[in-house]
Order: sequence, then structure tokens, then C-alpha cells
Amino acid sequence: MPIIYVDGIKSLQEQEMTKYSPFLSKSLYIKGLQCHKALWLHKNRPELKDEVSTAQQVVFDAGTDVGILAQHLFPGGVEVPYDGLTTAQQVTMTRRLIAEGVETIYEAAFNFDNLFCKVDILHKGVDGWELYEVKNSTDRKDVYVNDIAIQYHIVTGSEIPVSSACLVHINNQYVRHGDIDVQQLFTILDITDEIIDKQAELQKNIAAMRGMLQGEMPAIDIGPHCSDPYECSFSGHCWSHIPSPSVFDFADLGKPDGFALYKQGIVKMEDVSRETLGWRQQMQLDGYLHQKNVVDVAAIKEFLDSLWYPLAFLDFETTCLMAVPLFEGTRPFQPVPFQFSLHMRNSSDAPVQHREFLAPAVGDPQEPFLHALLDALPENACILSWNKGFEGKILRMLAERFSMHGERLQHHIDNLVDLMTPFRSKQIYHWQFNGSYSIKAVLPALVPELSYEALAISDGGTAADAWLQMRASSDPDEQKKIGGDLLEYCHLDTLAMVRILDELNKFCG
Repeated sequence: MPIIYVDGIKSLQEQEMTKYSPFLSKSLYIKGLQCHKALWLHKNRPELKDEVSTAQQVVFDAGTDVGILAQHLFPGGVEVPYDGLTTAQQVTMTRRLIAEGVETIYEAAFNFDNLFCKVDILHKGVDGWELYEVKNSTDRKDVYVNDIAIQYHIVTGSEIPVSSACLVHINNQYVRHGDIDVQQLFTILDITDEIIDKQAELQKNIAAMRGMLQGEMPAIDIGPHCSDPYECSFSGHCWSHIPSPSVFDFADLGKPDGFALYKQGIVKMEDVSRETLGWRQQMQLDGYLHQKNVVDVAAIKEFLDSLWYPLAFLDFETTCLMAVPLFEGTRPFQPVPFQFSLHMRNSSDAPVQHREFLAPAVGDPQEPFLHALLDALPENACILSWNKGFEGKILRMLAERFSMHGERLQHHIDNLVDLMTPFRSKQIYHWQFNGSYSIKAVLPALVPELSYEALAISDGGTAADAWLQMRASSDPDEQKKIGGDLLEYCHLDTLAMVRILDELNKFCG
């Protein structure tokens, strides 16, 4: 029978009914669907959780921001806050708002059968209450259906008639012109029928989780579920028995299924039969076991002969992939360039020159970035980048946005050469690459005196976050510090390419 609340408090009879049913929130239900062991650990051994990384926190914060923006789809609502209220008080406030005739409630709180959820948007429509779950994503995913299904179960169980249950996600075809148009930014997908069809399965899942929680920790081994659909917060604990390197550390095309090997009792990299591996992984294994390096001098010489002067070593930094486009003419999750570093060499014996650009902390960086880049790049330069697909993509987006420069930008795109090519194709392989051909792996192996380790910013994701932090800061000293760190990081990216190319030339005598 449904549980009726009086000011958010259960009757004694109802408390007796549910006290033996472990409490589950919406997020805990989703965690349990992914892995019962993760749910058990969360309830019983929360101290074993991994620390939340900076990258994960950025994702969490972005989801919150999108949820707040989506509220403008139904303006004039009242929010039930997390901060300062217990869950019971949030439920009480939601009940009061409904009783007062409020037609739109943000973060509405419900508790039914010791199950708790917060609804992003609850709106009173013509046919009844409409439930909207907002996701920082561009499409429908199965996990979102399960997310909405548990909300529907809790809300309807609380005797709130729900006429529709909808997923609100990002429309990746939206292009920003002026202020954000929330009606165009979001797509609303009515999945009520799917949600209703999920209810019987959902109740079985809840019963199974509650039964599991009243016993010992489930004996569930590691598997693909550790990162699907989300990275598990107990990975560090559950994977602590895996040595390094292991069968999961093979890299590149053709790598073996690490879990298939693990199920056969093969865990260490050295225990894998060499004959079962692809040639790339054989090279990685030989490098690990015997510190064996590979250099195809003829192939490297052919690559070097394809280059011409002036040589321009180019690297871009772009914004993180944000659902809400910050700047004019951009789409959701479109990277926007804000910084470049350019090392140049006009001839084999000429000194290396350097130019750089970092967008200021205010305004749209696209046009000043483009003008600075066109001014810095020699017209017919051989432009070397590491993974030229990325720089090419950014240049094509700039050509689309600033069509008057399209022909010149296309000329530069045609002159892009990927310095990663000899490393990706294994024409050169050093055992310290550990199967990787990223510049972060190649540089310390070939040029050990250069390193990213001492830098305050040492990867593109951190750089993107730092630039947004610089824009948000009102402290000139902080802005100056972040700007200096960004310039130092991007400078090393192109200096690294200069030095790596020098090493390739040495191999060819």
C-alpha cells in the first residue's frame, strides 16, 4: 500500500513496515544496478571510496549548471534546496508546495517505502504532474531510463499522479546566436511508456538489492561493469590485486581482451603467450621484458624527407567540452581555441623562434585567436602537430565561423603534418613508451631532460579548466599566475616536438 505522509513524517505503523528495508536513494539504486558490491561497499565501507578527481568534479559541476539552466524551460517555479534541510524537511516542503498550488517545483523531494529521490523539474500540466529529468548529454541512454523509472516509482507511490515522464537532454545541433535559447538548447523526450514498462523489473531490482544489503559483501569480481555506465568509486579497492603492468595495460589496435585473459587466470603481462598477441602488443611485451627498442631508419628517413621549411611546430589549447556553448556561433560540446604555441625553424641551421597567444580573461577568444594565428604562421609553412586531426578540426571550425578566412585556413590545413605518425605506426618504438604514442610518453623516453611532471598544468583538460578559472577570477594576481602556468605548459608542448624531431634526425645520421 502507498505510504501517506503527514508533514513528511511516517506514522508509527509505517515506520515499522520500512525499518527493515534498507534506505535507497535514486543514485544508490543506479549504483546497485551497475554493481551490487559497489552498493554494499557504499553502505558498509564508505571509507574505501576513491577520491573524486578534478576531472570528475568538473563533470559533476557541469551537470548541476545544466540542470539549473533547464529550469528556464518552466520559469517561475520554486526550488526545494539541498542545503540546510534534511531529506525529511525537503519532502515536507515539497508536500507543502503541492498543497499550496505551486505548479512548477525544482528539485522536488519524495520518500516512498524508504526510497528517496529528487526530481529535477516537476510541472503541473493539463493532464497531471509531469516529471522531467535533465541530463548533460546529447542522447538517450539506458541508464537514464532506469534513473527516471525509479523516480516515477517513488513519486507515484507517494500518491502524486504522473501523466508523463520525460528526459531532457542537449540538442547538439543548436548554434548559439546571442543569448542562450533554452527552448532550442534542450530536447524533451517523452519516455512514459518505457518507464511504465520498467516498473515490474524495477521492483524486483529493489527487492534484490535490499536482500543483498542485509547479508555479507557480495563476491563480485572486477569486470566491464567497473566502468559501465559510470566509473565506479571503489575501483581502487576492487582492483588493488592487479599488478602493474598487467594484461589490462596492453595498448593500441588489436590489444587483447584483458577480462578474457583475467578469467583464464592470466593477470601479469609477462604471463601472456607472445604468439597470441598482435605485432604491436608483441613489440610492447618485448620492450617490457627485454627493454627492446625498434627503429626503422628507412621509414623515418622517408617521413623526414616529406617535410619542408619553414617548419612550424603548432599546438592548440581549447575549452573543455561544455554542454552550454559560451560563445557566439558555437555548438554544445564544441571545443573553442583560446591559446596556441608556435615554435618555428626557417632552415636546418636556423635558430628556433617562438610565438604564442593566450586569450584574455574576458570576451570571446575566437577572433583574436584567429588573427594572432594567421599573423604568426608563415604562408607556406610545413605545420607539424601531434595528432594533426585535432588542430585540423579546430582550423575547419574557425573557417566555418569566419568564412572570409576560409581559403587561407584551408591552405594551412593542407600543410598539416602529423609528427605522431612514425610513433603511431611503430616505425620507432622505445620500451619506455609502454605501448603508448602520446607525447607525454614519448618525450621523457627520447628527451629525458624535458618533463611535464614539474609543471603546475600538465595536460589539456587541466589547461581548459584553468582558463575558465582565470576568466572567473577577479583577483589579478591569480589571473597572472594561471596565465603564466598556461603559457609554460603550451610552450613545452611545441618545444617537445622540436626536440623530438631533432632526435628523429639523429637516428638517420
